[in-house]
Amino acid sequence: MTIFSKIINGEIPCYKIAENEEFFAFLDINPVNWGHTLVVPKRETDYIFDIADDELARMMIFAKRVAKALRETIPCRKIGVTVLGLEVPHAHIHLVPLKNEGDMNFSKKISDPDPEKMKQIAEAVRANMEEV
Repeated sequence: MTIFSKIINGEIPCYKIAENEEFFAFLDINPVNWGHTLVVPKRETDYIFDIADDELARMMIFAKRVAKALRETIPCRKIGVTVLGLEVPHAHIHLVPLKNEGDMNFSKKISDPDPEKMKQIAEAVRANMEEV
């Protein structure tokens, strides 16, 4: 079982943004920018391109809803999207609020993100999810 499955199952706490029967979104605890969110399928699959076409399409639509809520919450120009997937054997999409392209630099993470600020961001994005 991956760390993401443990998060989805509630065995590990997270800053949850949204979920439905297939997908789960939560704030990355090692963010490259405030609001950095991970979107994962609830079904464990290591490689995103091993996901069936119709499921991958639904995952992107779910990620799009999350990105819209993030953009409503975090002052930014756009929401960047990337798939890296080497650190956890569970497919996932990174959504990162961007003011400039340097905001997508994964080697420059926010050190020791404030838990209270993370909680406030998650609550605000969840509130905006209801509107998208």
